[in-house]
Amino acid sequence: MTNPQKARAPFPILMALAAATLTASLGISVASVLLPTLTRRFDVTVSEAQWIVLAYLMAVTVTIVSAGRLGDLFGRRRVMIFGLIVFIAASVLSATAPDLGTLITGRALQGVGGAILIALPMSIARDMVPPGQLGTAMGLLGTTSAAGTALGPSLGGLVLAWSDWRMAFWLLAGFAVLTLVLAVLAIGRDGTRAGASFRSLDIPGSLVLIVALVTYSLATSGGASGVAVSPAMLMAGTFIATVVFVVVETRVSAPLVPMAVLMDRMTGAGFIMNILVGTVMMATLVVGPFFLTFSLGLEEAVVGLVLAVGPVVAALSGVPAGRLTDRFGARRVMLAGLVQTMLGLLCLALLPRYFGVGGYVAALMALTPAFQMFLAANNTAVMSGASPEQRGRLSGLLGLSRNLGLMTGASAMSSLFVALMGTGDAAEAEKVEVAQAFTMTFVAAAAVALIALAIGVWSNSTRRRGAPDPA
Repeated sequence: MTNPQKARAPFPILMALAAATLTASLGISVASVLLPTLTRRFDVTVSEAQWIVLAYLMAVTVTIVSAGRLGDLFGRRRVMIFGLIVFIAASVLSATAPDLGTLITGRALQGVGGAILIALPMSIARDMVPPGQLGTAMGLLGTTSAAGTALGPSLGGLVLAWSDWRMAFWLLAGFAVLTLVLAVLAIGRDGTRAGASFRSLDIPGSLVLIVALVTYSLATSGGASGVAVSPAMLMAGTFIATVVFVVVETRVSAPLVPMAVLMDRMTGAGFIMNILVGTVMMATLVVGPFFLTFSLGLEEAVVGLVLAVGPVVAALSGVPAGRLTDRFGARRVMLAGLVQTMLGLLCLALLPRYFGVGGYVAALMALTPAFQMFLAANNTAVMSGASPEQRGRLSGLLGLSRNLGLMTGASAMSSLFVALMGTGDAAEAEKVEVAQAFTMTFVAAAAVALIALAIGVWSNSTRRRGAPDPA
């Protein structure tokens, strides 16, 4: 029997899914600009205040795979509505928080809701969007994610100019309410799997995975976390927890992450490439500001405008990248995106050295669409072959792999930049030293993109000769 949802125009469904993605993205970005105000308001240190951002990011990271699994078991529409309700309640708690501890608690709960809003839209799109439009749907979700990243700091700044910090969380709650209405009206009911219950959840695996992800998140957050455990010890804990997780997953009857999924060459390669591309994406955010400030000598306001080029271009190029995926096939566009990513990173390494701000902006305009091409095509390639009972879980793993890449990039690429610069303080380094370190960092990022391209070619070569390219 034909699913009636697929016979209808998917526009209302796409708008609901896009709104959910935008809500989660705003939840990440809007709080960053509030940190100086909150530091003064609660009379706390910067390290303590940064937990307002870290609590959200860590909650998203540790729960996103479980959120996808819940959608597979109990119905994706039902779980997404639950996630929106959690996000609304957490936003209200954050808006009314009397102290920092309550605000951090609210942000952690907000992250749990945000994990559901990140994990499930891709799997719902796979269920309800016609196959020939799946790439466009993935591109739209990428566009709204980038738009939320770009709009969040601006929205937070306007709120501070107009009202106080609490209004930012009230606005998040209001936006989530509108998204809830859209989801209820546009997304059709889906069924619960026969025999599904909380006993079907892999509780031991989930707990061990949470330990592994928490220790990794703390290790990559560096001194910002304020945790009195060295990053080396935390990484050792991550390794041990990961080994235990693999052992647990091979022995339970209903694993959270079946090893067969990760061992599948195409699907596993998609997750690895997602991590690598997320790593180099983060380099533009954590290394770029130092070059613009201390080598080119730009003021903070101008640096902000230059960095905003990336999210704006990403928002404009997401849907076209999805349409290219629908027209030419996911794997072709994915490989083209990786080639352009590598070339764009080389442009970013070299052009600003010779053409200044203009070269930096030109490189971003070449690089950012490549990211969107890869993300739309890779998400489509992974999701197009997913069985109905695996779609939420795979969607969650895609979100997790991207988050792991972003966290890795924030730590590894900034550490590489500092090591190449030869001093921990860019303000004390010579302009030429900052520029040289910037160039070498992005040459290294291009090498990482080349590794991702090699993996993509390898995984693509396993496809049967004559088999259709997923769209």
